Amino acid sequence: MAIMLSELYGKDIISNTGKRLGKVEDLILDFEEGKVSSLLLKKVDNIIRSEKTSLELRRNSVSYARVKNVSETVIVSESEK
Repeated sequence: MAIMLSELYGKDIISNTGKRLGKVEDLILDFEEGKVSSLLLKKVDNIIRSEKTSLELRRNSVSYARVKNVSETVIVSESEK
């Protein structure tokens, strides 16, 4: 199933156990693979301007490999497996 990237922005991200993780604020793309790598809970500009960029990135990203379903919300597995 194909989805336009613009359709992801603003969607709630919820774990398959019902925990709300946040909203899709930005995306990280893997151009070599031609796919979405991560969903960001903060705008990337805000993350890269922080003093601890790598820590902020880990705290505010959800690997796209965890995505199970995209509809009105984005459903992700509780952890990457």
